[in-house]
Amino acid sequence: MTSGRILVVEDDPGIRKFLRVALEAQGFEIGEAASGKDGAGKAAVATPDLVILDLGLPDMDGKEVIARIREWSEVPILILSVRQAEAEKVAALDAGANDYVVKPFGIAELLARVRALLRLSRSAMAAVPEIVHDDLRIDLARHEVTLAGEPVKLTRKEFDLLALLARNAGRIVTHRQLLNDIWGPAHEHDLQYLRVFIGRLRAKLGDDPAAPRFILNEPGVGYRFLD
Repeated sequence: MTSGRILVVEDDPGIRKFLRVALEAQGFEIGEAASGKDGAGKAAVATPDLVILDLGLPDMDGKEVIARIREWSEVPILILSVRQAEAEKVAALDAGANDYVVKPFGIAELLARVRALLRLSRSAMAAVPEIVHDDLRIDLARHEVTLAGEPVKLTRKEFDLLALLARNAGRIVTHRQLLNDIWGPAHEHDLQYLRVFIGRLRAKLGDDPAAPRFILNEPGVGYRFLD
């Protein structure tokens, strides 16, 4: 029994082989594509549980592949790219990618992010009305939060912000996504506003930003709820 199907869209045959060996050792079934067009096609035909995608493909930019896949699918997409600029990361995540790993990469970290994205995908399909992380419990239906059994009083916006991050546990949510989804398009660039609310959430959850239990800052990009 496999752990799931993963499609690797990468033009470097050496990296494809390395990923295939590492992922198959973890029980995954692997499909491969060396171009964007082939990758988008195989994503439609093979219905993978996750796509690992390079941005620098020979026939098109990886962000175009993301756009094509997102026209019909919410399959988790993990970017694996040599591009380190914050603008590239933000653009890929805003285009619909779920996470971003920079080459060269550690296989242990990559596998951890793969597992996190697959858990996220499966939990979303299960439509769980409650999210539990250690001693933090978020009741999405009742809009209630408890920490170690004690109620945490949050404003509506604070709850919505926490719920959005927690629903996407293990993956980066960009500043723009958070601001747009919680406060609307008019606030997409109000980064200081978001920092204030994140600070309030951390204070109420007792979450030390230097050693976070719940909310991790991804500098220049966004935030990640720890899985």
